[in-house]
Amino acid sequence: MKTNPDIVLTSFAAGGGCACKIPPGELEEAVRGLTGVTDPNVLVGLDDGDDAAAVRIADDLAVISTADFFTPVVNSAYDWGRIAAANALSDVYAMGGRPVTAINLVAWPRETLPLELLTEVLRGGMDVATAAGAPVTGGHSIDGPEPVYGMAATGIADPATLMRNDAAQAGLPLTLTKPIGVGLLNNRHKSTGEVFQAAIDTMTTLNRDASRAAVAAGVRAATDVTGFGLLGHLYKMARASGVSAVIDHTAVPHVDGADEALRDGFISGGSRRNLDWVRPHLQAEGVSEEDLIMLADAQTSGGLLVVGEVPGYPVIGEITAGTPGQITVR
Repeated sequence: MKTNPDIVLTSFAAGGGCACKIPPGELEEAVRGLTGVTDPNVLVGLDDGDDAAAVRIADDLAVISTADFFTPVVNSAYDWGRIAAANALSDVYAMGGRPVTAINLVAWPRETLPLELLTEVLRGGMDVATAAGAPVTGGHSIDGPEPVYGMAATGIADPATLMRNDAAQAGLPLTLTKPIGVGLLNNRHKSTGEVFQAAIDTMTTLNRDASRAAVAAGVRAATDVTGFGLLGHLYKMARASGVSAVIDHTAVPHVDGADEALRDGFISGGSRRNLDWVRPHLQAEGVSEEDLIMLADAQTSGGLLVVGEVPGYPVIGEITAGTPGQITVR
């Protein structure tokens, strides 16, 4: 795809990818008091901060609704579009659903960035959505100070097989379907311009196959690992489910190049905030601060964190009975 090498997209954004999320503690405070929907057809709403909403419209059919957008995470406009689309659709897959349509969400500084570049972003998003079987059917755009792109996605699922973040049960293994560390590589890319194909490849890979395999294996609890890092999303799931969790940090796969980026200090502020948020609920005797930072690394379009064993993907820990939300890293 054509791109202008003189335009450095990431330089137009204060943050990048899911690392620019509002910190989890602040976000929870902002929505406090807005939960507690009583409509019996709302199967999943605001209460536990799940990946998407699910509303039953028939006995055997639920509609899944979600939206996700962020500032540029890479300098390639086409790849940014692909990553943002895969990330938005991931919320549907995290609940065991099938995306059926998507609409674009855009903010664009039209006086500083050419519209031809926006076309590349939209083309990237459309290519991924088409591959997912979710036609892009419209969208909304504004003239804004920073480039922002994402999608609102609609999916469907059988209510009986819905995966949710408050259904984790003690005694079951934890499976992770993508390596972590893309936040470190994205931060390095923004600072140096180096391109890390392994990071782009994992961020543009749909969680479709992992989701289907999890549903087929009878999984009922899952979430995707994005801006709050592996530790943050696991904490949310364990807290919502009233369970504890144990992680073997040596079993967690890292994307190629992430360890070197960590060593060289390319750590985002979002990752540090993730660790600070989870630390009061963390037991990690003998585990280095660097290893904890990696586990808290703010992911963009990360994998699924599944309560259960899914063939072909690594088991990284287990769910245990104990203090709700407590995580032990060993």
